[in-house]
Amino acid sequence: MHRTATTATAAPGAVAAAPTAVSTVGAVDWDHPLDPRPGPQRDHVTSYVETGGVDGHIWHGVPTLLLTTVGRISGRAVRTPLIYARDEDRYLTAASGYGAAAHPQWYRNLLAWPEARLQVGDRVLRATGRPATAEERDTYWPALTGRWPVFEDDQARVAREIPLVLFDLL
Repeated sequence: MHRTATTATAAPGAVAAAPTAVSTVGAVDWDHPLDPRPGPQRDHVTSYVETGGVDGHIWHGVPTLLLTTVGRISGRAVRTPLIYARDEDRYLTAASGYGAAAHPQWYRNLLAWPEARLQVGDRVLRATGRPATAEERDTYWPALTGRWPVFEDDQARVAREIPLVLFDLL
């Protein structure tokens, strides 16, 4: 995989700039993504993948998908399990990050590289993701929080507005 990044040579004694987003020139290896660190999320992903979603698609009574994004710095595919809702062929999720103060990594990756893969059950779908407009958020947020009310609790705990993310199939 060829990667390029914008870098500048720092003058002697100067502090180097923070890493910038990576632009992947070659093909992304969507078939071999990085999975979450060991723990419940990785266990969920492993079960989901090994069973084609038979074990893992429904989690705590709600449907989940596996989102694969491209790391904005690494250029590598990264997989994350997320709760979702649907509107016809559009998939909806929230960038809640368990109510963290900052947006989750997958969301920041998606802003840098909107193309993604969604595994829903045993189907892997190509999609593009984007934050909902204010009007779309007003329309879809109740459907998503009706499915998983914890998103409302997360929103009440944080100063940031939790983005509602829309995925349209390619």
